[in-house]
Amino acid sequence: MAQLQLLRLDHGPALLDFERENRRYFAATIPDRGDDYFAEFDARHAALLAEQEAGTCRFHLVVGDDGAVLGRVNLLDLEGGSAELGYRIAERAAGQGLATASVRDVCALARAAYGLTSLTARSALDNPGSRAVLTRNGFTPTADIELNGRPGLHYVRVL
Repeated sequence: MAQLQLLRLDHGPALLDFERENRRYFAATIPDRGDDYFAEFDARHAALLAEQEAGTCRFHLVVGDDGAVLGRVNLLDLEGGSAELGYRIAERAAGQGLATASVRDVCALARAAYGLTSLTARSALDNPGSRAVLTRNGFTPTADIELNGRPGLHYVRVL
């Protein structure tokens, strides 16, 4: 059974494996992170932990029983009771309800543990799986947007 965990320093190797293994899969729907992301992973990981320590972001991993990272669910730019939700699930775990459950769990944490009152999210129109996850978790589309050069929707959820 997968478990949601707040990002820690010791997650680094498993997180890097997750990103490498799923790079091509993610690039089919969102912009590729680029080679520099992987070459400078340790510094980026440390920077994320510093942001989390400062309270501006909360980074969560979805970790399987074997310790492998199956997904990420992040809350970015915590300010004024709101944050932006972002998530990605490993190809091998897609289509099994893991994204829906993980987003649900982070929404509960956002309210109970982080004191947030609303979340925003974005999804491309050509990413129906992501839009379904948001809808199942009570997010409402509020505006048409352009997302990485593609038509998309901006969503809001009041917690």
